[in-house]
Amino acid sequence: MTLNSFLKLTPSYRDYIWGGERLRPGHYPTAEAWVVWEGDVIESGPLAGKTLGEASEEYGAALLGKRTTSRTGTRFPLLIKLLDCAQWLSLQVHPNNELAVELEGPGQFGKTEAWHILDAEQDAKLIAGLKPNTSSEQLAESIRNGTIIDHVQYVNVRQGDTVFMPAGTLHALGPGLLVYEVQQTSDWTYRVYDWGRPATEKRPLHIDKSIRATRADFSAPITSPPTTGDGTQHALVESDYFTLELLSAGSNTIDLGTAGESFHAITVIEGKAVLKTNKEEVELEKFQTAVIPAQVGTYQFQPLMDCRALKSST
Repeated sequence: MTLNSFLKLTPSYRDYIWGGERLRPGHYPTAEAWVVWEGDVIESGPLAGKTLGEASEEYGAALLGKRTTSRTGTRFPLLIKLLDCAQWLSLQVHPNNELAVELEGPGQFGKTEAWHILDAEQDAKLIAGLKPNTSSEQLAESIRNGTIIDHVQYVNVRQGDTVFMPAGTLHALGPGLLVYEVQQTSDWTYRVYDWGRPATEKRPLHIDKSIRATRADFSAPITSPPTTGDGTQHALVESDYFTLELLSAGSNTIDLGTAGESFHAITVIEGKAVLKTNKEEVELEKFQTAVIPAQVGTYQFQPLMDCRALKSST
């Protein structure tokens, strides 16, 4: 089947307690915009009205790419979010693929993720792993008795930093952060500690599962912002599950291509741009996203003003 059209997506929103109002002004609290998700609806073109997941199942490698379908089949493999953190998120951990199947059932994926810091207030922090020399026994005991926060590692971050977060790493985002997050298409989250908020049916703690999932020896590497120029492309993260790149352009067009191997997901994070082929174009403003099917092949990223965007692929 042929699929040569850009897929501009309508985001879905999540109104969690820790959210702010930068993603949907006037809607407080808005914590997350799910800008690339298998449940997002395609806005225009021949697939308008279908969800991204439905299109993935129908078109397979034409949308996802040969490399992607050989790894994860026809399910859309990534979930990309924007997160507005007005308060601390819960201290949490995600399972790897093997543990997700064991704890949650056949066909489930783990959750390795990466964060790119879009904005950060002065002295903004996050938690990325545990203090050095924390033993597995100390980890389990402190999770059970509620003192785990004494063993975590706080890290200051700034705009432009990138954090790679392997499954099994204990972590939390802090207040004053606006974040782009790319992850495996899984939302299995085990809460370890929730800053004194009462546990509820919607926000329970997952003590036993988090002990199983957390690796005491895991931390999250943080990469400083790259030096950018007009018409440049920089790899921020390369992992077994996804690649994350930064596109920067002022007046120069960037030539891109899928080579039929993987879709691309492009989210503009500053300015605006046009994605173009010789048959089609789609304009993206700040925080808008389009998926470029693998079958599109070569295309162009053309800035309409100084522009930065993030490109994820598998």
